[in-house]
Amino acid sequence: HSSSASVLLFLSLLCSAGGGKLLVVPMDESHWLSLRCLLVALSQKGHQIVTVAPEEVNSSVEASEYHTLKRYPVPLHREELRARVRSLGNDLFEGKPLRERITALFEKVQLFSSLYTSSCSSLLHNKDLMRYLRSSDFDAVLTDPLVPCGQILALRLSVPSVFSLRGFPCRSDLQVAQCPDLPSYVPRTFTDSSDHMTFIQHVENSVLKSIDSFLCSFAYLPFELLVLDVLHKRVTVKEVLCHGSIWLERMDFVFERPTPAMPNVIFSEGINCGKEKPLSQ
Repeated sequence: HSSSASVLLFLSLLCSAGGGKLLVVPMDESHWLSLRCLLVALSQKGHQIVTVAPEEVNSSVEASEYHTLKRYPVPLHREELRARVRSLGNDLFEGKPLRERITALFEKVQLFSSLYTSSCSSLLHNKDLMRYLRSSDFDAVLTDPLVPCGQILALRLSVPSVFSLRGFPCRSDLQVAQCPDLPSYVPRTFTDSSDHMTFIQHVENSVLKSIDSFLCSFAYLPFELLVLDVLHKRVTVKEVLCHGSIWLERMDFVFERPTPAMPNVIFSEGINCGKEKPLSQ
């Protein structure tokens, strides 16, 4: 199976004495900070790392001795994106009724999707950068699939990919990785239900799962159009993400309910936590 072969290829990359070449396509802010400690460890093991990131003034993705940073111009204004993120956070976590939170999410998702698609298009249509990436002969791509730009790039370069993520809208990460995700016992986002639900909560959970599916199809449609333009294939984002070899999920069951997982889903909780001195008596 091609995905199994990709897993073995990436594992051989990590274990290789001479080191391999890794292309990193990160998201900014906390997503990047979670990846950074992983890249430092890989660099110390002798791997060559190249990171591509938008050309922004205050980006948290900075040049460092552990990776080579390649930037590309984008039409996206960072301050505008930050303002939208804050607005979304306020809408989702102000404790508003469920209907209002879902409505606010629909309104913001389309804007986010268009902004990130524009940035991704700038990367994939940058001829000089793409020429450099093709000639670099990378062994794998490491990316956060929340914005599937890195996976689209991996498919264009015909390179296996590894995902590092904290979660995915609509729980699509579990569906794509073919993990069981039954609404009968796994509460959906925005509900206050436990894993012991009443009949009414079960019904609400099933309805929300259907809404989730529609929301993700709506949110990722611009990326599907981008895939059609770049790869000349009409596929869904889920089909694009199915090519991911390994899923590094930054989940912790102390804070979240245990979730069934497939062998290529690895829980890497705590990798971005600093090591503190133990408390005194």
